[in-house]
Amino acid sequence: MRSRFLGSVLTAVATFAWAVAPAYAEGFTLSAPPKIAFLYFDSKTDGGWTQAFDEARPKIEAALKQKDIPYVEKVAEDALQIRPAAEKFIARGYNIIIGTAFGYSDTFKQLAEKYPKVAFLDASGTVNGPNLQSFYGRTYQSQYLCGMAAAAASKTGKLGFVAAHPFGVVIWTVNAFEMGAQQIKPDATTTVIYTGEWDNPIKERAAATALADQGIEVIGQHVDTPTPQLVAQERGIYGTGHHRDMRQFAPKATVCSSVWTWDKYLIPELKKVEAGNWVTEPYGSFPGMDQGGTDISCCGPAVPKVDVDKIMAARAAIIADKKQIYAGPLSDQNGVERVKAGAVLDDGSLWKMDWYVKGVIAQK
Repeated sequence: MRSRFLGSVLTAVATFAWAVAPAYAEGFTLSAPPKIAFLYFDSKTDGGWTQAFDEARPKIEAALKQKDIPYVEKVAEDALQIRPAAEKFIARGYNIIIGTAFGYSDTFKQLAEKYPKVAFLDASGTVNGPNLQSFYGRTYQSQYLCGMAAAAASKTGKLGFVAAHPFGVVIWTVNAFEMGAQQIKPDATTTVIYTGEWDNPIKERAAATALADQGIEVIGQHVDTPTPQLVAQERGIYGTGHHRDMRQFAPKATVCSSVWTWDKYLIPELKKVEAGNWVTEPYGSFPGMDQGGTDISCCGPAVPKVDVDKIMAARAAIIADKKQIYAGPLSDQNGVERVKAGAVLDDGSLWKMDWYVKGVIAQK
């Protein structure tokens, strides 16, 4: 997920998940055959977030019989860039616009109101409407599994994590990573360093190097570049990736990656738009692994077969809705109960998560 509007992000994501929102009783129907276009936040070859969408695009083309779905790259989170890019497509008859950034939210809301006959979808967006659907995946599920792999590849359970910003959708990945690790090594710890940016290879290298210098054996990540995996490989240790299969960049180091599977979510959703009477979710769509939000690419040879079996069994249980990551009883590292026995943490609490489980060591 990408954003430069950090001052408002906590409020925004919490509002997305649990603020009072209207139910959209009347479904949306296109007035012409569907024509899809993408707005990409970054380059389609960025190696991470945006490339995952571009890799889903040809699969969407095949499934929906859409030839050469167009896209515009490097559309910044700025209304002066978002609006003209979208309106050029709309003027050419495109009636399904897919955005790929949190910072598109306000402009997409305005565009959806201005163009009520156009369907808008926005990945990691925070606003919704009768013809506007924001969506994001439950990355804590896949990161839990990567945490299991990380612990399995380590000797001592001393793990590290390079992350962008300490707010809900990042903290839930860090906590889940640590909880997964504890399933393999109960005394595992995860030391997390925040870079303050989604895409800054220099800061990511400094953070990953600092972790390696502390004796960390496996480095996880929730940042956009493969830099933490590169550092892990250079230092002769292991890592787990995010967004895509990072073995492309560090085949000797990467033992697991949390990967986006956007085609598995977008194809069924776009077919609903195409069929007519599309009813959007008032709080946004929040697909889990069973609905195509995320999955894992696992496991490297450093993960013993017995642990691979445990990881895949946990994956199957998550997909079958038989395993909830944030199920109670669950307390934070200060002993405060966060989820009662028999309960599951609700989506609103997930989005505004600002606490860590036991075993996480947060560094600035």
